[in-house]
Amino acid sequence: MAYLIEGETGAWEVVIGLEVHAQVISHAKLFSGAATAFGAEPNTQVSFVDAGFPGMLPVINEVCVEQAVRTGLGLKAQINLTSVFARKNYFYADLPQGYQISQFDKPIVGEGEILLDLDDGTTRAVGIERLHLEQDAGKSIHDMHPTKSFIDLNRSGVALMEIVSKPDLRSPEEAGLYLTKLRSILRYLGTCDGNMQEGSMRCDANVSVRPVGSTELRTRCEIKNVNSIRFVQQAIEYEARRHVEVYEAGGTIKQETRLFDSGRGETRSMRSKEQAHDYRYFPDPDLLPLVIPAELVERIKADLPELPDEKKARFMSEYGLNAYDAGVLVAEKASAEFFETVAKGRDAKAACNWVMGDFFAALNASGRTIEDPPVSAANLGALIDLIKDGTLSGRLAKDVFALMVETGKDPATLVEERGLRQVTDTGAIEAEVDKIIAANPDKVEQVKAGKVTLLGWFVGQVMKATQGKANPGVVNDLLKKKVLGE
Repeated sequence: MAYLIEGETGAWEVVIGLEVHAQVISHAKLFSGAATAFGAEPNTQVSFVDAGFPGMLPVINEVCVEQAVRTGLGLKAQINLTSVFARKNYFYADLPQGYQISQFDKPIVGEGEILLDLDDGTTRAVGIERLHLEQDAGKSIHDMHPTKSFIDLNRSGVALMEIVSKPDLRSPEEAGLYLTKLRSILRYLGTCDGNMQEGSMRCDANVSVRPVGSTELRTRCEIKNVNSIRFVQQAIEYEARRHVEVYEAGGTIKQETRLFDSGRGETRSMRSKEQAHDYRYFPDPDLLPLVIPAELVERIKADLPELPDEKKARFMSEYGLNAYDAGVLVAEKASAEFFETVAKGRDAKAACNWVMGDFFAALNASGRTIEDPPVSAANLGALIDLIKDGTLSGRLAKDVFALMVETGKDPATLVEERGLRQVTDTGAIEAEVDKIIAANPDKVEQVKAGKVTLLGWFVGQVMKATQGKANPGVVNDLLKKKVLGE
């Protein structure tokens, strides 16, 4: 997916690496028993450990460890059976301990990869550098008082997985595909809900540029804590163009951390970028090295669900779907399950068309989720059955579907209540065909003279006269017989 910035001195390539902070799904925090529910009153989910009280010792949450291993396996990554927690020292108001417990040179998960699904149906691998566990910080609130800031420590100590990509991404679009795919994998695994609006998945984007053909990695800038995929793409595009403008003006790029202003659509400097030595990492003296039994890894691996890539391949081979349709359906686990329920024992392509067409449109219009759909999978499947057995034409089926959305009733009930059964009585249809032919002798002559496409107009008139109830196949056959003598 080529993305080049044309400058006065030539074309430039953008180099992107992403660091994603994904909040681990667990009932308790990484090193304390405090709750993690979103939306609680400020400072109501804080233990003495989270608040940095003297003498409080961290105790590892085994569920968070298992979730990190599960995620690593889902990313086809190396699981490090021995890892070390380190203290990352910095001082800020919402970090009461004065340090963050993280992992430095010995993370729990090593190298892996994510496959991007490109528009042309092909895939491209993007490397994962590492995944490590760390505590989240608290939250500073600056808009509740004109001169004071407030601190909410509910988030302090919540378990995060920091997932670091290699600098393999080359466009804002690829960054969007990467985040979409990573979010999908995490949700399939049940290790992070991926809700960027609630802050449970946040992204730092590292951006640099270089002349096309160059292999050097130039100075990068980090855009911090972007909370939507669209904003990540906008921030990358703005920052890459800023770098090109600076270089072409003869300037240099300073390694720094920047913030993205979504209102202005631009980045601005936040602080100079820290190096590892600035944080004075050292192994946390309160925590022993984390040793994971190999049997635990094998147990988690055996319990992994079918993930998006594998499910997509199966949908293509088992249901005969193309890469695009299969990719759309498997993007969310719930939509894949909905489709399979609809398609079971039926024509898979017809099921796919209904799910991706009318059903997704109704879902978006209703504002409901696929877990609480406007039409159930069972009822949508029943509607497809009524088309197959000739009870409904394709056009009538769309009318019935709209009524299903409106009333919540099953299609068979609506067909009987509204008298929507398709007319297959050849005699009744033939009478309408004869009327339309008799009323339009000029158009009949045009068809006989070779304008065969005009037969479609006749079909439309018959369908209109029968309120869409006539069987289109019967209508077509009768028209060809009577007008063309076939």
